Amino acid sequence: MDAIGIYVDLSKDTLKYSLLSIAFNPIFWNIVARLEYSTHILTKLAFGNAKFGCYGLAVTIFSLGIVRDYLYEQCLREQPTLKELEILPVKILAGIVFAYGNILVVSSMWALGVTGTYLGDYFGILMDARVTGFPFNITNNPMYYGSALSFLGTALYFAKPAGLLISGFVLAMYLIALQFEEPFTGEIYAKRERERAAAGKKVK
Repeated sequence: MDAIGIYVDLSKDTLKYSLLSIAFNPIFWNIVARLEYSTHILTKLAFGNAKFGCYGLAVTIFSLGIVRDYLYEQCLREQPTLKELEILPVKILAGIVFAYGNILVVSSMWALGVTGTYLGDYFGILMDARVTGFPFNITNNPMYYGSALSFLGTALYFAKPAGLLISGFVLAMYLIALQFEEPFTGEIYAKRERERAAAGKKVK
């Protein structure tokens, strides 16, 4: 049996469901957010209130995240365990990685607020200025990296090689999502600055 067969059981449906959920979530929120930006469909469904529309998307994304985490946990239960990882130093490392990942996620949500975290930019709810304090002074995308670290910490704690591979897949999906999100979000704010500059010229 090859190494994949020994350490990762590809036959398990829970593995497939976990990977599908991980891939689906960023695809979903990017498509829905761009649809909102171009048609304001969620704002219309929220009776013309952009903030309520954003809150609705936030609840949906948060719920999908819970489902994703549940599927990941179920997947790990059915995957082979690597005994070499079942040692105290790895458990301690796992705790540190998991805790740091969650600190990045929670602190970034605290700094951005609900609308800043859950794509409020696409609803026309823009922040006054770029957030530069912790954790954004460490990385521009603390929530994504923090989430990937949480997956990694969980995989290490339960000594599951499949979890290590899934954690890499999580990071890859987020990095792909950033290729679409960052330029689009940058253009949203650039457009606001152009409009402000044009308004300033008119006042003069």
